[in-house]
Amino acid sequence: MRPLTRIAASTSALTLAAAGLIITTGSTPAFASTCSQSRLPLPDATCTPGAYNPDVTQSTIGSTICVSGWTATVRPPTSYTNPLKAQGIIDYGYADTAMADYEEDHLVPLELGGAPRDPGNLWPEPYSGTKTATTKDGVETKLKNAVCKGTITLSAARSAIRNNWTTALSVTGIG
Repeated sequence: MRPLTRIAASTSALTLAAAGLIITTGSTPAFASTCSQSRLPLPDATCTPGAYNPDVTQSTIGSTICVSGWTATVRPPTSYTNPLKAQGIIDYGYADTAMADYEEDHLVPLELGGAPRDPGNLWPEPYSGTKTATTKDGVETKLKNAVCKGTITLSAARSAIRNNWTTALSVTGIG
């Protein structure tokens, strides 16, 4: 499913679910996944290509991402992200459909100036496995700290995490 259609699809899926109109087999909803799990722990690049916040540039990091608490000012509320997470769980065809088992994560994190509300930058990242949403959080913080110290550029950090967050620290030379 294309990222821009995820909001409409999420609303439709929630409406159908609330009305009890999703066909189920036993306790598992019957649906076809549109996004591949083959790259996990990375998202499907077609469904989740990543996106940047245009307000965050190398010249604005001192007044944006490098200010303590800045991400709280741009983080979307769960009333926005939970419908995307519900649809993303369907889109990715996860067998485990428990919302609590996923973080609706920004591929390009808010800490590096990722687009807060762009559905193409959000995906349901599993908490299970060897490289999880929690693991990615640590990578994001290390990259942001390196950007704010001037060790690497914002562009290098964004590119590394967008391409493959599991190798981003080694690619940038900070881990």
